[in-house]
Amino acid sequence: MFFARGFMVKNDLANVMPLMQNIQHHLQSNLETEIKLSETMKELSLFFEADMAVSYISIDDNYLELFSNFGFDASDEITNIRYGEGLVGEIASKAMVLSKTEDDIMVRSIIGAPLLQWEKVTGVILLGFFKKHQFTQVETSALKTIAMFLATAFSSEEISIYKRKLAKSRGFMVKDRLKGVILNKGYGVGSALVHSRRRAVKQMFAKNVAKEISALDRAREQMIQGLDDSLKINTFGTGEHVEILETYKLLASDKGWYKKIKAQIETGLTAEAAIEKTYEDMFEKLSASSDIYLKERLNDLRDVSDRLRSYLSGEKKSGKGTLKDIILIAQSMGPADLMDYDYHKIRALILEEGTSTMHVAIVAKALNIPVISKIKGIYHNVKDGEILAVDGVEGFVYINPTDDMRKDFKERQKKMSGWREDLKALSKKPSKTLDGVKISLNINVGLDFDLEYIGLSNCDGVGLYRTEIPFMTADALPSVDTQIKIYQKLLKEAKNKKVVFRSLDVGSDKLLPYWGDLKEENPAIGWRSIRITLDRRSLLRSQMKAFLKAASGRELDVMFPMISSYHEFMEAKETLLLEYEKQKKNGEKLPSKLNIGLMIEVPSVMFELDEILKEADFISVGTNDLAQFTFASDRTNQRLADRYDVLSAPFLKVMKNIASKAKEHNVLCSVCGEMASVPVEAMALIGLGFTRFSSAGSAFASIKKMVRSVNVSEVADYVETLLNSNQKTLRPQLFAYAYDHGIAI
Repeated sequence: MFFARGFMVKNDLANVMPLMQNIQHHLQSNLETEIKLSETMKELSLFFEADMAVSYISIDDNYLELFSNFGFDASDEITNIRYGEGLVGEIASKAMVLSKTEDDIMVRSIIGAPLLQWEKVTGVILLGFFKKHQFTQVETSALKTIAMFLATAFSSEEISIYKRKLAKSRGFMVKDRLKGVILNKGYGVGSALVHSRRRAVKQMFAKNVAKEISALDRAREQMIQGLDDSLKINTFGTGEHVEILETYKLLASDKGWYKKIKAQIETGLTAEAAIEKTYEDMFEKLSASSDIYLKERLNDLRDVSDRLRSYLSGEKKSGKGTLKDIILIAQSMGPADLMDYDYHKIRALILEEGTSTMHVAIVAKALNIPVISKIKGIYHNVKDGEILAVDGVEGFVYINPTDDMRKDFKERQKKMSGWREDLKALSKKPSKTLDGVKISLNINVGLDFDLEYIGLSNCDGVGLYRTEIPFMTADALPSVDTQIKIYQKLLKEAKNKKVVFRSLDVGSDKLLPYWGDLKEENPAIGWRSIRITLDRRSLLRSQMKAFLKAASGRELDVMFPMISSYHEFMEAKETLLLEYEKQKKNGEKLPSKLNIGLMIEVPSVMFELDEILKEADFISVGTNDLAQFTFASDRTNQRLADRYDVLSAPFLKVMKNIASKAKEHNVLCSVCGEMASVPVEAMALIGLGFTRFSSAGSAFASIKKMVRSVNVSEVADYVETLLNSNQKTLRPQLFAYAYDHGIAI
């Protein structure tokens, strides 16, 4: 028998664990990388009683390169295989487990599985047998589970470096693949359309000043009318993206800017030269500034200036041609320029320059267009009509992809666009576990686009509203009245569902453009979040006032982030209560009930948790920062990405202590960090006693599927057995448990 050791008897977890643990042991050892990988293949071969085990890695979605092997002499073999070529290439192109048996070759039976990350094939593992073998469904499923584990293990920094060196040593050059920065996730395949390049000024000096001013007037009127037309489009609702277009209209209508251009014309310049000279003067004054707000305004001015010049020259922004599927390419562009195109045909946007705070990125997100930036050279090197595939999950752009790759990307695009169907299918089903335990599932909201998830998902409420997002997308500090309107809009969308407002959480990587650059040696543990608002108390008071007024007549939940001590929480709480008493004294209508809580993110509060829980109505665990501070590890540092895991005994003990203390004090406790959006991690937290989660809207369906397939008492018993482990990570054990118990992760 193939599984002579009794491997994979149904629900017998003990037999699947040794392989993953042994592989993990080898990969974490101090051996050379090549030896680690060879030992991994040896473990795989011995465990399955196979005569050989081989792994291949994907080089560029076109080829697979032989990576590591045991029992296989590759000296006379071709080391790279094209997608779709042979069994290995077929496994990669179809992304599925395949096997075959032949009589006239030495290796009679072969079975292989793809290594998948984010639904993307990163490699293939293959087992070979000298004797004929009929593979069972149990064996196939087992190999899939191990492949899932190896896909994660092979993505570590050490092995990624080894992959690159290996490919280079074999003379294999990765072609037609460019790496960028993801601004909006998604997939897209289509024909390149290069956004019109900025033209040099053709004529500097005017022959007739009056005619130039008249031409400027006409161009300005046409531009404003064009912006009005864009604002009339209601397809993508309301929100920050509409406000941005309105800001552009205000800038285009600005009399001071127009007056400066006219003054340049009156010196003898043509209208187009005057527009460019006015911009250059502003650029010279502002470009040296470190103020983020001023730099963003320069971008806006550049875009509007280019737009005015295009109207002046009589260029038609027609569209964007006859292409059906467009991959739009630009060095930089404004949101109004994006709206000139038929955005229903745009499959992705690629920018050479750009950040997530750029207005065009915000508008593109509203239109559900994937965006990748920082791809140097693509603007000048790609021609109109060339086929591109955009991977907005990994951050790659592929030029002239194969037919198989195009088909694969279109399938991914279709699958990602099906999230609405998944949510609708689950919306009427209760979020209860197999043993009948109710798990409260909520969503995190920041941008207006997130509001759609509330109705589609039928979630229990909004477990975290990031109030800093409207502050970050505004051109100036929002007034109390502006804030009230924003919060009322959310409450209206939520109907009678609970909404938890988090007070302003800025600083570190979340900067307000109009505050300037808050330079610090270590911003993650510096002047940020509640530390800023307690120091700028008027800002905190105005936000508390807006919360109370927006929620008048209904229940209000407010929580404070980055609390480091009992004293700090009480300061914040008293600020809210003082504003509450002030409004009460003025006879204003108040919320029907006020609940005050805090986020558990800083380890120091663990030592005052009993005292804090006596004063808090609820708590919410921000696992991102809590893990970062617990391990003293920057979560954005790729060198540390694989070193620490939230699914390790130390961190799970921290989480268990929080859940136990909250239960002891009868205080509601939820999780709103990334762990609440990853099914296997949320499963572990259920085992620790957590019953309330607030996830990203895009992860809601997968979390609900997990909840509906788990047994709380069983997973609690299992997680308890792991808490005394000294393993670096418990992730493989938890994956294996989920697999053996049919839990959807």
